[in-house]
Amino acid sequence: MSSPQSSMHAKAGRPGAKWAILAAVMLGSIMGPLDGSIVNTVLPSITEYFRTDISIAQWVPTIYLLTISCLILLYGRLGDMIGYRTVYLSGLVAFTVTSALCGVSQTIWMLIVFRALQGLAAGMMMSVGYAIITAAFPPQERGKALGIYAISIAVGLGLGPTLGGLIAQNLSWRYVFFINVPIGITAVFWGDRIIPQSVRKAGQRLDIRGAVAAFVSLTSLLLYANRGDDWGWTAPASVALLAAALTSGAMFIWIEKRAVQPMLNLSLFANRVFAFANVSALLNFVATYAVVFLTPFYLSIVLHYDVLKIGLVMAASPMATLVVAPLSGAISDRIGTRPLAFCGMCLSAAGLILLTRLQADSSALDVAWRLAIAGAGAGLFGSPNNSAVMGSVPVVHLGIASGILAAMRNVGMVLGIAVAGAVLYNCAPVTHSMQPGAFGEEEIQEFLCGLRWAYITGACIAGVGALTSLVAGGKKPPAPSTRPGAGSQSEGNARKSQ
Repeated sequence: MSSPQSSMHAKAGRPGAKWAILAAVMLGSIMGPLDGSIVNTVLPSITEYFRTDISIAQWVPTIYLLTISCLILLYGRLGDMIGYRTVYLSGLVAFTVTSALCGVSQTIWMLIVFRALQGLAAGMMMSVGYAIITAAFPPQERGKALGIYAISIAVGLGLGPTLGGLIAQNLSWRYVFFINVPIGITAVFWGDRIIPQSVRKAGQRLDIRGAVAAFVSLTSLLLYANRGDDWGWTAPASVALLAAALTSGAMFIWIEKRAVQPMLNLSLFANRVFAFANVSALLNFVATYAVVFLTPFYLSIVLHYDVLKIGLVMAASPMATLVVAPLSGAISDRIGTRPLAFCGMCLSAAGLILLTRLQADSSALDVAWRLAIAGAGAGLFGSPNNSAVMGSVPVVHLGIASGILAAMRNVGMVLGIAVAGAVLYNCAPVTHSMQPGAFGEEEIQEFLCGLRWAYITGACIAGVGALTSLVAGGKKPPAPSTRPGAGSQSEGNARKSQ
């Protein structure tokens, strides 16, 4: 019986086909991070339009991030079972439809519900993107391909704040969601033509008990991290969420060890490269999102920038990632993943340390070049690390490996915001009432002190990520053979040896 990826390898073997597959996946994948970064910019407009409380409106971005993550492992497993193309295109169609529904919402609660459904759809796209690309490319080109794929994530994150600022100033907030519709329709039709069909694997069963336990554990953990500061980290509701996360997580491990066809094959984590590279990915996003979450507050509260200028300054980090990631991925195909991943995390830590030097009178350029260093570090790290993860698993587990990587990204985002916020609020209690223009000189200095400690915390996390990158290692991909079809054969041999 052919594997779900066999036809993908065959079709990708045609001249130029693998690059067309990569481009098709990138077009759809840009929308997830774009929507994750753009909505925060127009949240004040949404709050004013529906005449609701900020605490309620905050669920518009929160519920999206939560629902993306809660089923992402399940989607990865489904990709291994029924094919990555089916999962990806289904998510793309659903994301396009729910984007339109978000745009026509008539109440804040309608918007929150449709936003939750949009997150579920985005999770389907995110969970199998790495798997589609890894299956389409031979090992000696995997780093380059994943580096180019990182452009879609960087562009989505970088374009979001600026595009949100333009929309907030010139159009209705509804166009934040409507903009996805033409992109989504184009991506669906292109993906349907380009991404190869996969063969459904016979005799596969879904581990329902494991899926439910993973859902409860991830949802509880992320909700605790996201709302713990508002509710109080030791409040009864928060403690109950943490207890549910730990209990269901332990139950998930117990179920997976005994399942005949587990949703997550725990033996994958016996592979040092896979285990530590995933930990490194998690730590990278925790550190990165300390910057993404805190810096706009600095630009608004201390430097008094408007929404559009904040978006332009913040774009420095993902734009640097955009430039560095493809180069890093290509180089990792030649020299291996470990040195680049380690240096990338060190550069991210250096960028965070440099951000601690920001003052109350710093210029936009002072902020932008520091953000660019942190973004370059993320780009230098990401492509080699992702290549190490995807190259360390057998081909039959590419879907779940892709889902785990996507889960590390989203969990890291939530934890990064939670950790940075907790450090900031504890070091500078005045920030609990952040409002641009409301701070005097004393409050601004307190805020800057808390901001520096939060950046230092992020730098320490990046430093730990550098160490885990060293431990992870990662072998240099095999050199391509000059024999026709040898690329696919070398990949198959590499997979078998792992």
